[in-house]
Amino acid sequence: MPQQKDIVKIAIQMPGAYPQLIQLDQKKPLSAVIKEVCDGWNLPGPENYALQYADGVQTYITESNRLDIKNGCILRLTKAPGRCAEDLFKGIQSSDSGVRCDSLKELASVSTDVTFAQEFISRDGHLLLVKIVEDSNESNVIMTHTLTGFMELMDHGIVSWENLSSVFIKKIAGFVNAKPTDASIQQVSLDILESMVLSSHSLFLQVKQEVTMERLIAHLQVTNQQIQTKAMALLMALLQTAGDSDRQDMFAFLNKKNLRQYIYKNIIHSSGSVQDEMAHYLYVLQSVTLNHLEPRMRTPLDCYSQEQRDILHGLRQAAFETESENSLSHERRRSLCAKEFKKLGFSNNSNPGQDLVRTPPGLLALDTMYYFAARYPDAYSRFVLENSSREDKHECPFARSSIQLTLILCEILRIGEPPSETGSDYHPIFFSQDRLMEELFCVCIQLLNKTWKEMRATQEDFDKVMQVVREQITRTLSSKPTSLELFKNKVNALNYSEILKLRQTERLHQEETLAPPVLELKERLKPELLELIRQQRLNRLCQGTMFRKISSRRRQDKLWYCRLSPNHKMLHYGDVEEDTDNPPIETLQEKIPVADIKGLLTGKDCPHMKENKGKQNKEVLDLAFSITYDVEEYSLNFIAPSRTDFCLWTDGLSVLLGREMSSESMRSELEILLSMEIKLRLLDLENVPIPDSAPVVPKPPSNYNFCYDFSQTEQ
Repeated sequence: MPQQKDIVKIAIQMPGAYPQLIQLDQKKPLSAVIKEVCDGWNLPGPENYALQYADGVQTYITESNRLDIKNGCILRLTKAPGRCAEDLFKGIQSSDSGVRCDSLKELASVSTDVTFAQEFISRDGHLLLVKIVEDSNESNVIMTHTLTGFMELMDHGIVSWENLSSVFIKKIAGFVNAKPTDASIQQVSLDILESMVLSSHSLFLQVKQEVTMERLIAHLQVTNQQIQTKAMALLMALLQTAGDSDRQDMFAFLNKKNLRQYIYKNIIHSSGSVQDEMAHYLYVLQSVTLNHLEPRMRTPLDCYSQEQRDILHGLRQAAFETESENSLSHERRRSLCAKEFKKLGFSNNSNPGQDLVRTPPGLLALDTMYYFAARYPDAYSRFVLENSSREDKHECPFARSSIQLTLILCEILRIGEPPSETGSDYHPIFFSQDRLMEELFCVCIQLLNKTWKEMRATQEDFDKVMQVVREQITRTLSSKPTSLELFKNKVNALNYSEILKLRQTERLHQEETLAPPVLELKERLKPELLELIRQQRLNRLCQGTMFRKISSRRRQDKLWYCRLSPNHKMLHYGDVEEDTDNPPIETLQEKIPVADIKGLLTGKDCPHMKENKGKQNKEVLDLAFSITYDVEEYSLNFIAPSRTDFCLWTDGLSVLLGREMSSESMRSELEILLSMEIKLRLLDLENVPIPDSAPVVPKPPSNYNFCYDFSQTEQ
């Protein structure tokens, strides 16, 4: 008796027959299982049949993969792979072109299965396909199926690519190089050549010799995205497989032929979106190109190199118009140079080359500084002179900032890192510029100076400024600007205050206070908390407040008190002495029924502010409010002792009038209460991610027979 864990319940189909539901014993040989299935349908010769999945990838079931079968799987009884391979092998050699076409079409489909591929290759079927290609006597449709089937067979790695003849390679390259030809043939031919290049160095040399770079660039200019993608794949395979010298030659040729402009125009700015596969190849091209800067980045400055010393002194001379140095004594000249290098922002002003010994960024930092000084001399001079003339410790050191900025750009652009097999994070801006690293530096060094001034930074804040600049660059590049001008506009708009706002928003998101379910909870809590604030305002009015009367002579010599009755129906008020504290309600002689109050006025709309128009300062205006009563003929005028009392009374009176509270104090208190309440309610959900939308509520059951009726008294 087989154990339950070895039994799998499955269905088996066959065209024109009722499906069989069987319990597959995984311990029983597959041939015995197939025999039982054939017997169930009275089929002779079970050795001519096999099982394969009916859905998805229709893989043949073998002894090695049978354990992948799960309960509920649907299998299909079909021709055994050996028999299928034999039939197709014969069909391909048929004299009837229709039979050949159908056989090759089916071959292209079933060759994805490794079991079939082994059977077909064991009969030398792949050599038959090679011969069809070498003879080139078939139609485009048959040739497409032939090449597709061949590619699928070779993908399994059963046969080595190196066994292919040079005639075959030339034929495939010929399909790629031919101008007017079938797109499907070119697409699969490009695919085959890419696999050849990646398989061995000898095949790389043959393909490089046979395929012209001009044709690959031409394929990038077509509208067919599949052709573009496959041409790009072959180009990247050639570049990555080539040695250093070959790669340099290929890049020089591609730059001469304006490859970057073709990609920018025909791929990045094409009507269709860039697909994932193409995005990967663009990322690879970007990575391989930028890695040309790695040797400079890894090389420290050589203090004994006259050329490098000349560049350093060139930076100094470009910034400071000095008198003829030749007429100065050695000591005087040395002192002058040290002083100017210090103004340039070098830490080691007597030997500035020491600042560039650290790698990375090494010599690359010297290159970027020199490029900025030579390409944008006005901006360079303005940066250096503006900061070297400051004496308030807020000067931004050009050299130190440039060295650190170059390092940051190297890290952001991942210079020195080999391209990953799955990466697709390319920058469209890379394809809009010949010298992206240098041009980015020129924009960002000016951004750094701007951010330094916005932060009012000193030398002690250097690291903080660099962190903000890194964030500005990273955030802007993540928006995928397509041109340097667009990058420049966006990165300059993202100033220091914007960075602080974004950090605050992200912090709130991390605390999950901006998650949709939390925002919904906030809205539900608001009415309850607003009612709490209303009650507090009314209670405060019941306690009362001491107000001062301001006479026309601006003498604050009279005091009066106002309070709300406990039943909220009367406002009691009256004059009091200065030493009176919280007078009883009975001592306040005047009163106004709340029902008679018609309106609430604030600021310059108040009658007592209009009477003295032009004489009241802003402080008094901000504290003034009035209530009108008895058909708006009379008013009671207030000057609140403080802004807090103003907010409390205007809110409380608004509640009595049935209006919404609108003071800044109310908004602040509501936010604090909401924040506290939300944090208390989320305590139990700490470290539990909150989904953006609520889970779907299942439909109610069709009946409730499973419910127990407790109304029935148990006997």
